[in-house]
Amino acid sequence: MSASSALGYLHSVETFGTLDGPGIRYVLFFQGCHLRCLFCQNRDTWERRPGRVATVEELIGEIRRYKPYMESSGGGITASGGDPILQPDFVGSLFAAARREGIHTALDTSGLTAITPKVEDLLEQTDLVLLDIKHVDPEMHRRLTGRSNERILAFARHLARIDKPVWIRHVIVPGYTDTEESARATAAYLSELPNVERVDLLPYHAYGKHKWEALGEPYPLEGTEPPTAERVEELRSHFVEARLPAAP
Repeated sequence: MSASSALGYLHSVETFGTLDGPGIRYVLFFQGCHLRCLFCQNRDTWERRPGRVATVEELIGEIRRYKPYMESSGGGITASGGDPILQPDFVGSLFAAARREGIHTALDTSGLTAITPKVEDLLEQTDLVLLDIKHVDPEMHRRLTGRSNERILAFARHLARIDKPVWIRHVIVPGYTDTEESARATAAYLSELPNVERVDLLPYHAYGKHKWEALGEPYPLEGTEPPTAERVEELRSHFVEARLPAAP
């Protein structure tokens, strides 16, 4: 199957995203995710069922309309989800086509994958990885996401070996990642990765709760309050002490 006729399974798109990489970005949310995060704000993307089915050619045609905004802001496209790394062939082909157009590419992923040739090809076409580190402690990671973090941490080390630029995203979840011990352990791990350009500490929120309810499922963190701004800053100090780029 040619790149132009390969099919991607998408949930939705955001045409003027400003939170998923540098500049103004065309953000594509892909269906399918291995993790089962208790705080997931996109619960409806877990299964790889068709939402919208599209070809690379179709999407590039749509993305071209936004190139002036990307170019003026230093933006580009971001593949998010779900987890786009579950569709490496399609996302790799999309990124290759985007780069031929001079468009910056960013991959927002948990990194829960084996380093296969298809994944390596995808990373070759990726300018920036937005890597979601949920927890560095194996047991706490399994409690928070339902999965092991072994492959995720191996993926992070692989990105360091190939010197791929990385922005880390780490959600501060009360009762899971809001302790001094957790912050110190995460900062220590990340300090060993020389390719980390930025660390974003994201306060937990329940904005995606309605998606769980729409599916007839109870929201796992019902009643959990977001961390205070003061608490996030206290935890940020450990990342700063580790000389990580974790500015507010």
